[in-house]
Amino acid sequence: MDIRPLTPDYAVSPQIDPADCAAIKAAGFAMVIDNRPDGEIPPSHHTALMAEAAQAAGLVFVANPVIGGMLTMENVVAQAKAIAQATGPVLAYCASGNRSSIVWALAHADKMPVDDLINLPARHGYALEGLRSQLEAMAKG
Repeated sequence: MDIRPLTPDYAVSPQIDPADCAAIKAAGFAMVIDNRPDGEIPPSHHTALMAEAAQAAGLVFVANPVIGGMLTMENVVAQAKAIAQATGPVLAYCASGNRSSIVWALAHADKMPVDDLINLPARHGYALEGLRSQLEAMAKG
């Protein structure tokens, strides 16, 4: 498990294992958001099994599959809604954490400075500079 905090209330991670859920809960997370579509992962990590493991550990589980290169505004809205409804810190995962960082940044375009939305993920190697103009446009509403 490789948890990479972007803010005190939101972290990203590469793919987690169902067995990681108890440790994720023990680390203080209240919610897990799965940003991977089932079509790109083995059956042992499909949404239903991950949801079952997360819920058994006392975590709220949200499936918001983001297809690489095909992120939609529906993904952004769903991520924002899940984060807003969380009762504590959120861990979102995908293959590397990059998609989870991107959808987080887009969901917060009107809530945080654009430089923070780019620089916080950059601390963990996620390059979101290419989203600057989109983030700025979204920040203006």
